[in-house]
Amino acid sequence: MIVPNAALYANPFLLWTNIALRSAEMMWASSQVIGHRTSRILQAHPNYSVSDRREIVLMGQEKIEAGYESAIAMSGGLVKMMLELGMFASRQWFAGATTLASMAMSRTASQYSGHQAKLFREQATRSAVAATRLFSALAQTTHHGLKPIHSRATKNARRLGKR
Repeated sequence: MIVPNAALYANPFLLWTNIALRSAEMMWASSQVIGHRTSRILQAHPNYSVSDRREIVLMGQEKIEAGYESAIAMSGGLVKMMLELGMFASRQWFAGATTLASMAMSRTASQYSGHQAKLFREQATRSAVAATRLFSALAQTTHHGLKPIHSRATKNARRLGKR
């Protein structure tokens, strides 16, 4: 399922669904690669050919590179997410503080209850927006972190499937 990135990032549910589908595809590809490599190693043991040795070295090297690229992508995403959430929290705090100040300056009970209802309504809305942003940012970070591992697993499955 290929969904344009803009549509994915706008809807966290679509992004998490895409991550689940990519994870399933990656696990399927990994099982094929593991089966192919294991049978090849067992058949060639102990007389490994040059191509067998190259494949064994490539196997370890790919895991290290994919893990490194994934960690870099996710750490960059986490730093960006923390900065954005910190800015969002500051804006929320200031918005809540102004509503609290207006509540404190109320002259009548009806003004006070009106400001209180406004505070609760705005806080509920801001909390829902914050939760949506958090889950969307986590999904985007997961998506970026999964990309290098997914690409290597599916590429290896295609390459080894031709043999």
